[in-house]
Amino acid sequence: MYKTYDNYPDVLNVTDVQEILGIGRKQAYELVNSGAFHVTRIGKRIKVSKKVLIDWIEGGKNNAD
Repeated sequence: MYKTYDNYPDVLNVTDVQEILGIGRKQAYELVNSGAFHVTRIGKRIKVSKKVLIDWIEGGKNNAD
């Protein structure tokens, strides 16, 4: 059974992005490093706002053209 967005924290890590999109680890890291949407780096950690990811998935204003 699939999780809903509500089951994830407001700030996601790369593993969460991978799970939500159903992609592999390498693809998830390539995506977060692609500049397709805003990410925050804290040391070696990469964090993504759940709202930013959902907006990107839905083709919203955070899409890189």
